Amino acid sequence: MPLEVVVAAIGLLGVITYAILAGADFGGGIWDLLAWGPRRTQQREAIAHAVGPVWEANHVWLIFIIVVLFTGFPTAFAALSIGLFAPFHLALLGIILRGAAFVFRAYSPQKEQQPSQSSQRWGTIFGAASVITPVILGMTLSAVSAGQLRVIDGVVQSEGIVWMTPLAIAMGLLALALCAYLAAVYMTIETRDELQADFRQRALLAGTAVVGLSLLSLPLLYFTAQHLWEGLISVRAAPVLTIGLLAALLSGWALLRWRFQLARGAAIVQISCLLAGWGIAQYPYIIYPDITLATASAPRATLIFILVALPLGLLILLPSLWFLFKVFKSAPREDA
Repeated sequence: MPLEVVVAAIGLLGVITYAILAGADFGGGIWDLLAWGPRRTQQREAIAHAVGPVWEANHVWLIFIIVVLFTGFPTAFAALSIGLFAPFHLALLGIILRGAAFVFRAYSPQKEQQPSQSSQRWGTIFGAASVITPVILGMTLSAVSAGQLRVIDGVVQSEGIVWMTPLAIAMGLLALALCAYLAAVYMTIETRDELQADFRQRALLAGTAVVGLSLLSLPLLYFTAQHLWEGLISVRAAPVLTIGLLAALLSGWALLRWRFQLARGAAIVQISCLLAGWGIAQYPYIIYPDITLATASAPRATLIFILVALPLGLLILLPSLWFLFKVFKSAPREDA
């Protein structure tokens, strides 16, 4: 297997990991913004309790993705940085705002156990940024696959605003719904009794939105991104996407049966297969139709260095993240 394919596969694993972990963080902000009903205050408190211990730690995977892309495929990194300058910076701004707003809200003064006006304002910023950021990230994912972002003779060219096409908007909304679904499913495990029922209801609503937006995206893919459509139904990607579809059905069934651990596991498989199927369908292109893995890859020596350095880095990163979750996410001991 060519080295550039191995490095690209590692980068795709980073994208999947980021979606599974940080996607749920975004989704938590979405449900914080959309909290309703007589227990909306308790819902927000439960989300803050779930997100707070690992606040922003999952964005380490975004840095991982950027490092792999920058070092392994510098030509593609340069083209994406130019062609998608605006959405990338909007997404970065959203990440910064939601992270800062979450902390400022946590330390805002309260009056008689009720949130103050400043706390409410920071909460609105936290929720709004959590909505906008995954939408933009989903839109950029569409932009690299539809063939409207071109790199001709080393010059980045585009046909209009490539990340604001109907397909890009549909993909952005689908990313939003998937984040909301993941978060709600995760929260069914973090909560009990009435709050658990609340988040189960939200998971079912978000899952319905995922189904609807997926069906909406299919004709848009067929008519505006023929290359990606053909890749998705190819013998390479179709089995992976079929597993993802079965996992989605299993996750929905598990929610209906109140089997939340199974629903979470199936949801993780669903998201993983969806992104893996996209990566397989996109192959061998990074930016269709002008930049491939082979044409954008760094020199062989650099790729070898990446493959040697990444395991060493992961030997530090993975135990550190495990320890973080172990310390801050474990349930308290009964005798503590």
